[in-house]
Amino acid sequence: MDSGIEYTRSKFADDTKLSGVVDTLEGRDAIQRNLDRLERRACANLVKINKAKCKIVHLGWGHPKQGYRLGDAGIESSPVEKDLRVLVDAKLNMSWQCVLAAQKDSCTLGCTKEVWPAVSPHLDYCVQLWGPQHKKDMELLEWVQRRVMKIIRWLEHLPYEDRLRELGSFSLEKRRLWGDLIAAFQYLKGAYRKDVEGLWSVVIGQGGNGFKLKEGRFRLDIRKKLFIVRVVRHWNRLLREVVDASSLEVFKLLPVIVFYILEGRAAIQRQPDRLEK
Repeated sequence: MDSGIEYTRSKFADDTKLSGVVDTLEGRDAIQRNLDRLERRACANLVKINKAKCKIVHLGWGHPKQGYRLGDAGIESSPVEKDLRVLVDAKLNMSWQCVLAAQKDSCTLGCTKEVWPAVSPHLDYCVQLWGPQHKKDMELLEWVQRRVMKIIRWLEHLPYEDRLRELGSFSLEKRRLWGDLIAAFQYLKGAYRKDVEGLWSVVIGQGGNGFKLKEGRFRLDIRKKLFIVRVVRHWNRLLREVVDASSLEVFKLLPVIVFYILEGRAAIQRQPDRLEK
């Protein structure tokens, strides 16, 4: 299926996506050629493509929104599509996804007594892609977690931060940051090292942790809040001992130390027993 295809293919089970950066007429023609190849190959192998489910999402601003076809059928343009349970907006605004995650968890709260294990995965799932970009979205998701804490009876008399501490957890903002750093560690030091070239420029041996990422400059705020951009500043502030963790399993054991580094001594002085553990 991939033979002769010029752009990026993403495949999962029976779903296939074709994507590429198109800024010229030649680029648009190339996208159409790729679609024609996929259609011919499907027909030759007696595979039926569900054209009614095929959609095109034009990401970004300022383009003419070129139309494409699959065989003799035009492909409908869509402002937002769900990709592996994540709503991807044409302008990369993840507010809809934040609302969807909050709604799912609110429904879950009404259906189960095991609230913490049931709700937490919804708020963390694939968050490196759809992490909230606006304060209102961050507050919405944090509100869901606060609501969970109020249901746990033996913690109901404690403030929110103390409830998190008793459960050995962190605020969603900190969990998102920790998830970003884990994902960066996997790309830089673990299973996905071959893919790093397309994500970051690595500067080795120049001060700090000795394995720094090069910071770029971007005009749009939405670009600055993408995972591959927002994680750079936090990664570069880590100590060499943290960055040089022998494995991902060891790295995952270091969240309190990492937050100590990133937030300063005052944050940990409020929780000395956790640092001791």
